[in-house]
Amino acid sequence: MQHELDTRSPLDLTPLEEEAVVSGTPATGFRALTTVADVEVGIWEMTPGTATDVEADEVFVVLSGSATVTFADGESLELQPGSVVRLHAGEHTRWTIHETLRKVYVT
Repeated sequence: MQHELDTRSPLDLTPLEEEAVVSGTPATGFRALTTVADVEVGIWEMTPGTATDVEADEVFVVLSGSATVTFADGESLELQPGSVVRLHAGEHTRWTIHETLRKVYVT
């Protein structure tokens, strides 16, 4: 039985689609780690740059890196290791990644 989940191994990163990129050449990758009941827990990473997104229903904890996430209503959050954030399905966001961001997500 596996108890420790691997949050450190490198992820396969893919460049974002052009229409989502605001600046730079950000790439993302993710890997599902486990499920608990019907909930997926995984690891996600994005490299420096700025991109837009439409969010899924999610809670995440930042493991490393730094970023600013800005919501359509103007709210802005500065993310750093230890930040815990709740995203709601359908929210429009802009992610500015200053230093490659890695997070554990729960969806």
